[in-house]
Amino acid sequence: MTVPPTQSPDPAAPELGSRRQALRAPALVGVAGLTAALLLHVRDPNSPGSWGFCPFETVTGWDCPGCGGLRAVHALTDLDLGAALSSNVFAVLLVGVLAVAFVAWIPRRLADPSARMIVISSRTGLVILAVLAVFTVVRNTPWGAWLAA
Repeated sequence: MTVPPTQSPDPAAPELGSRRQALRAPALVGVAGLTAALLLHVRDPNSPGSWGFCPFETVTGWDCPGCGGLRAVHALTDLDLGAALSSNVFAVLLVGVLAVAFVAWIPRRLADPSARMIVISSRTGLVILAVLAVFTVVRNTPWGAWLAA
C-alpha cells in the first residue's frame, strides 16, 4: 500500500489570510463612514425634520453641535468648505483628524493586526469633551454666533 504524497502548504496562504483579517476592521470602518457620508449627502440635514427632531435643541433652545456636525458633513460632501466651517468648525476638524487617522491606521494594522485606529488617554478624552462643551456654549452666544449656521 502506498501513501499519497502530502502537498506542501502554500507559504503565501497564511499571510494572505492574516492580511485579510487585519484589514477587515478598517474596511468595515471605511464602509460605515462612506455610508454615513452618502446618507448625509442624499438626505439634506438643512431641511427641517429631515432627520427627525433634535432633543438637545428641544430642551435647551440652543443650536446643537451634533446637528451642526450633520450639516457640516453634508456641506463637505458637496465640497463646500465654507458652509461646512460655518455649520460646525469642530466637526470639520474632527472629520479631518479621523480621515488622517484612518489612512495611517491601515499600514499600522498590517504590521500589527491588533492596532487600533485612535488611542487617546482618558485625560485627552476629558479635554476634548470640555472643549466641545465650551464650543457649544460659545456658539450659542452673541459673540460666538459666527460659529453657528
